[in-house]
Parts: sequence; structure tokens; C-alpha cells
Amino acid sequence: MSSMFDEATKTVETQLTKMRWALGLNGLLLVAFGVVVLLWPGISVYALTILFGAYCLASGIIALVSAFSSDAAAERGWLVFYGILGIVVGVMCFAWTDISALALLYVIGAYAIVGGIILIGGAFWLPVDGGDTALMILSGVVAIIFGIVIFAKPGTGVLVTLALIAAYALVTGIVEMAVAIGGKRMVESDLKRTFAPKPQTSH
Repeated sequence: MSSMFDEATKTVETQLTKMRWALGLNGLLLVAFGVVVLLWPGISVYALTILFGAYCLASGIIALVSAFSSDAAAERGWLVFYGILGIVVGVMCFAWTDISALALLYVIGAYAIVGGIILIGGAFWLPVDGGDTALMILSGVVAIIFGIVIFAKPGTGVLVTLALIAAYALVTGIVEMAVAIGGKRMVESDLKRTFAPKPQTSH
């Protein structure tokens, strides 16, 4: 029984490790982006564009690499969609470095809304449950609200806008890292329940 449990654990974890790594690395990149924005309140539009583009591009590449090295169809589709979004937005930022502050805010807001929708979808597509599902949904809702606020009040002060961007990045990034770490515990727990000895019934 122990060998069966070990073999099943190894098989399942092999399928999920790449997805968890992609989610965790994306979360780490988001946190780093948020910290830089928070600690650099005088950041120029050009620098913010390059920084945001670098994050999106790196995030997209990580997601695509993980997608094409995964055998699980559900995780692959989610990662491909997430990866393409990141690469498209990243390339657009690098190609449009003279973007205006207002246009950049709209790009970030749109990315947050689409990313939030993807996160909420991932809460149901990905092999997570319980608290991790709730965390992903909450993170997606926060991202969507942030995007809506950006579109509704694009003329908000620079410091307030940067604080909002930093808060969105930090909250979403921390949640993604938490879900990535929690995914391993969830898999082990499910497998232990599956392979647990069944109680004997008396006749």
C-alpha cells in the first residue's frame, strides 16, 4: 500500500509541480513589481512602462514554458491563455515606450481585469480546493475592482494611483504564492484520504 501511495503521489505531483511553479513564480514577480513601485514613488512613466512590460513578458514566458511541459490539459489551457496575455501586453509596453500616463493606466487596468477573470476561472479549472479556491477568487475580484477603479477614475493623483498599483500587485502576488505552496499540501491530503485503510464493518 505504501509503494502504491508513493507512486501515485509522484505521478500526481509531476503533473502539478509545473503549474504550481508557474503560479508561484508569477506571484513572486508581482510582489517584486509591487515593492519596486511602492519604494519608488517618483518613478517616471517611461520607467513604469518598462517595469510593467518586463513583468508581463517574464510572467508570460514562464506560463508558456510550464504549459508546454505539462501533460494535464486543464492546467495547460489555463497557462497558455495566461502566458499569451502576458507576452502580448509585455511586447506592447516595450514597443510603446512613449506611451502617455493615461494610456499606461488603461493598459494596466485592462490587464488587471482580464487577469482577475483568469484567476477566478483558474480557481475552478486548476486542482485547488477549499481555502485556496477562495483565495484565488478573492484575488481575482480584487484585481477586477482595481481595474474598474482605474478606468472609472483615471485622473486620480499619481501617488494614489501608484499605491493602488502596488497594492494590487502585492495582494495578487502573495495570494498566488500561497496557492502555489498550498497546492502541494492539498494533493498530499487527497492522496492520503484515498489510500487510507477502510474501516472494517462488522456483520
